[in-house]
Amino acid sequence: MPNPYFFEPGNSSLLISIPHMGVVAPDYLLKKMTPVGRQLADTDWHLDQLYDFAKGIGASFLMARFSRYVVDLNRPPNDETLYAGQTKTGLFPQLTFRGEPVYDSVDELPVEEKQYRINTYWKPYHDKLSTEIERLKTQHSQVLVWEAHSIASVLPRLFPGKLPDLNIGTNGGLSAASPLLEAIEQSLATCPFTWVANGRFKGGYNTRAFGNPARGVHTIQLEMCQSTYMNEDYPFAYRPDLVKEVQPVVSNMVNAAYEAMLKI
Repeated sequence: MPNPYFFEPGNSSLLISIPHMGVVAPDYLLKKMTPVGRQLADTDWHLDQLYDFAKGIGASFLMARFSRYVVDLNRPPNDETLYAGQTKTGLFPQLTFRGEPVYDSVDELPVEEKQYRINTYWKPYHDKLSTEIERLKTQHSQVLVWEAHSIASVLPRLFPGKLPDLNIGTNGGLSAASPLLEAIEQSLATCPFTWVANGRFKGGYNTRAFGNPARGVHTIQLEMCQSTYMNEDYPFAYRPDLVKEVQPVVSNMVNAAYEAMLKI
């Protein structure tokens, strides 16, 4: 089996984590997927291209190979709810974000199958994320983990109306020191996109589990509306005409947080 993640080492204290960009599923699961499921609509498409600018500041990249329909790498291994009172998408998604069946059967997965997917796909990604954070901590007093995500802008099953274009999450201020979020907000003061901090998306499992500002590890999640950089309908094409508007804004956000961290 291929490695369940891609890793590109950098030379700075910035790590870009993209846990939902995977577009691979094992054959035994593909055979069970519905036509809609095989479209992998809830992938965080093209974020490796969008975040390519971060290589210029020496960022390392950790990116998923396998689809979130196999196992969601931004959910806790016990599958507990992250957002109380909100629709839960789960560790092993059976429905798309729009509520369509991913698989021909929506039967509960056997315990053995769940554990296999955790051991085979989930655990290696998080082990690597932890190992890389520790490696960076041996070289730098402060480390920034930027959790890169994107989502369709209108999903009535998950949230009312249209989502703000840029959704920043620091787990309500617990996962990153306040100067980092303040710097991000200042960078957005004149941007043409709508944004919110610690709104509907405060940060998933990775942001919450790895962020420890007191120890010098800061985690920030950015959930972008896909409408800002791509077509939200199949086949989910990348839109360079849109990217040229939003990529500088995202770059300014990352750089602002990174520079603020270096001053701590």
